[in-house]
Amino acid sequence: MYLYQKVESAVFKQTDTRESIKKFILENQENLGNYTMEEIARLTYTSKSTLVRFGKYFNYLGWKDFVYDFTHEIAQINDSENINANLPFTSTSNTLEIIEKLGILKIQSIKETASLLSSNDLDKASKILDASESIIIFGRSPNNYMGELFKRSVNSIQKKAFVVSSDEGGLLSKTLTPNDCAIFISYSGNNVQEYPMNQMHVLLKNNVPIISITGGGGGYLRKYSTVTLNISSREKLYSKIANFSTEESIQYILDILYAKLFSLNFDNNMNLKISNAKQLEDKRLTDFEQISE
Repeated sequence: MYLYQKVESAVFKQTDTRESIKKFILENQENLGNYTMEEIARLTYTSKSTLVRFGKYFNYLGWKDFVYDFTHEIAQINDSENINANLPFTSTSNTLEIIEKLGILKIQSIKETASLLSSNDLDKASKILDASESIIIFGRSPNNYMGELFKRSVNSIQKKAFVVSSDEGGLLSKTLTPNDCAIFISYSGNNVQEYPMNQMHVLLKNNVPIISITGGGGGYLRKYSTVTLNISSREKLYSKIANFSTEESIQYILDILYAKLFSLNFDNNMNLKISNAKQLEDKRLTDFEQISE
């Protein structure tokens, strides 16, 4: 997760003076380096010492170190030849440009995700899935929709998997044991008061293995997970057209998890997949010779 995303996802009370600093940074990120500490303190109704504490909150020695990294990060992102994940097209883009830019963005997201994945982590995650009696997927919309696709794939090889809603999360969490596993899908992975992170303490108490799929920050979720798989995190939390890049990244990770799980018992799973498909999808017809069986 980029530094500006960490700032954007930081949770401060409205009465906390750091909230006004956060708001100022996000509104002036392009030219933050042009302001002195005195000017920012005056404009945010805070003090230089509060600015220093703000920098330390993000593990910097102080404000100046924080601003240096923040402004250089913004400049690097703006100068990148990559497609802007937040605004891949504009009001003047024609149809062909939208087709091309979204295609490039999705490929870009998959390539970056692949570079962030560890084979050791994937091996560990797939073994947890294979050993689990039930796989429970936790995530808010739209992440739960991708969880449904993963659930369907896992069910097709006769493995129990469920996507739990926020209304039933607390109830179901209490039923899980070390013989099950939980998959958490969360871009920021930090808000401990909100679903699904508010279910972590119950799962940890019951010693349930947790696989998390989250962005480069995700401190809380990352800290307490058995294994963490990294999402490509170039999108802002709010200022974007859609979750084009993030959703592509999450779906790619879930596809890899299913493929890895499938590969652990390849021949048996292949037979199950074909047998189940023939029984349950016997009414599917096609006049396209290349896919006909």
